[in-house]
Amino acid sequence: MLALSRKKNEALIINNNVEITILEVKGDQVKIGITAPKEISIYRKEVYLQIQEANKAATDTASLDALKDLL
Repeated sequence: MLALSRKKNEALIINNNVEITILEVKGDQVKIGITAPKEISIYRKEVYLQIQEANKAATDTASLDALKDLL
């Protein structure tokens, strides 16, 4: 992990096409802005993990149903 210090209105560039800007720092919260191409999906980590779990559950169920159909 790369750890960087940034102040309000300072930014980071990732892979030449994603910009992360520090918009506000208030107590222990940091508000960030992300500028990226439309084809790049951006999720909060907890939402991303829920999507991954739902996809895995759907795949497992689909695989089980397919096996039942074979029998």
